[in-house]
Amino acid sequence: MDPFIEPGALVRHPARDDWGVGQVQSVTGRRVTVNFEHAGKQAIDASVVRLIFVADDPGARR
Repeated sequence: MDPFIEPGALVRHPARDDWGVGQVQSVTGRRVTVNFEHAGKQAIDASVVRLIFVADDPGARR
């Protein structure tokens, strides 16, 4: 798993650009809970989906 994927990190789902930017809420093993702008809270299996890390710049939420 990507070492940048930790609580507070901003990420995108590679196949769901319509979900917008999400903030990682928790990481438990390979399960990552992310709160996305347009899809709400989603549980992601990091062994199946490789989340895309977004810079921690406040402008990244555009």
